[in-house]
Amino acid sequence: MANVALYWFTNDLRLHDNACLHQAAQQADKLLCVYCVDPRWFAPNRYTHNRIANHRWRFLVESLRALDARLRKHDQQLLVVYQQPLDTIAQLITQHDVARIYRSRTADYYLNRDWQTLLQRYPMLQFVQQDSHTLFDLEQLPFELRDLPATFTEFRKKVEDIGLPPPLSAPDYLPPSPAGSDLADVDLPPLEDTETSFSGGEIAALQHISWYFARQLASNYKAVRNELGGWENSTKLSPWLANGSLSARHVMQELRAYEQRFSANDSTYWIFFELLWRDYFQWYAHRHDKHLFLFDGGKRRKPSTGYYPERYRKWCAGNTPYAIVNACMKQLNATGYMSNRGRQIVASCLVNELDSDWRGGAAYFEQQLVDYDVASNWGNWQYLAGVGPDPRGKRHFDLQKQTGQYDPDGVFIEKWQGDCGDQQLDSVDAADWPIMPSD
Repeated sequence: MANVALYWFTNDLRLHDNACLHQAAQQADKLLCVYCVDPRWFAPNRYTHNRIANHRWRFLVESLRALDARLRKHDQQLLVVYQQPLDTIAQLITQHDVARIYRSRTADYYLNRDWQTLLQRYPMLQFVQQDSHTLFDLEQLPFELRDLPATFTEFRKKVEDIGLPPPLSAPDYLPPSPAGSDLADVDLPPLEDTETSFSGGEIAALQHISWYFARQLASNYKAVRNELGGWENSTKLSPWLANGSLSARHVMQELRAYEQRFSANDSTYWIFFELLWRDYFQWYAHRHDKHLFLFDGGKRRKPSTGYYPERYRKWCAGNTPYAIVNACMKQLNATGYMSNRGRQIVASCLVNELDSDWRGGAAYFEQQLVDYDVASNWGNWQYLAGVGPDPRGKRHFDLQKQTGQYDPDGVFIEKWQGDCGDQQLDSVDAADWPIMPSD
């Protein structure tokens, strides 16, 4: 009887530097390559948002199609199923007599809950996972996960000199699939017309990183990384890193090669520095599990903010009294992307000026951002709201100062029509009385 294995793709939509896929290729006679599109992503949450909207959805579909094309060159294919993972995998186990299940480790709480359920339901099967979404393997960390440093600075000091394993090339061979389905045959939610600067998939990711380093942009990265706009002012690698079309270790390999060719400086170090930040949030999410989504971050120290539906809706639409915030939000809604500086500005506004629950902002980013990553998104929002790994507590940005520093001539605000005139935060007061213009 053939040894049938199932590879569950999640946030590792690539063939290069995928250790678990290599292992599956070596151990299986037949291999099912599966990706589950969960219908719950398209159902409104408590903030009336879906978990995924047009820009992010288009990028994901493009990435899945690209992965399927890569697999077909190895006489494989990607089975994309529009169904909850537990139901899908249970059916495939029975249908194909699956003996092993493989995946890359993920910080996604819901996927990890499903993984644990499968472990309990099928103790007779072998479950294998390896690290591919982080710079470091779990076993490389010089501490137990429960002892993860409380701040990024402590983490960085402990890990930045650890040698990284070189990224793996794509496997030369993949076992054939016992059965499969084309992406085009799956009845997925429709794609709406959207404009984006990002093309999904592994090949697009590798082409972009080659383009970025070939133009020697890395040598000036630190000086321009906080600009609100401009394609060349940041690496723009985050969308491909987020869904795993690109490996962080591959980025490091390209960065080190660049430094050897042109020279290392503060800017090239800062790219590494921010990759370390990304790694820290991944391990932070693993360490804190469901507490990543709690109002108090699991610290039993609740923020003083509340939930104001009208303010929240205005923030989402870019219709607040703050032009710089409006411009950033309209950029996000139109493109699915916002600079890191913009994200800090709008997050500070929601938490401080609008006195609103940070989780609403994190949920809206989850829906809109083409580079949404559960650990980076929710970890950064916790950090800014003062319930995450920040020894300074809640961050509060002076919006006027930020505007003067990053958009002194109003070019960005004008481009995204951020000036909405004299806007009020609320149309009613605390007693539900209308607020008159003279109030």
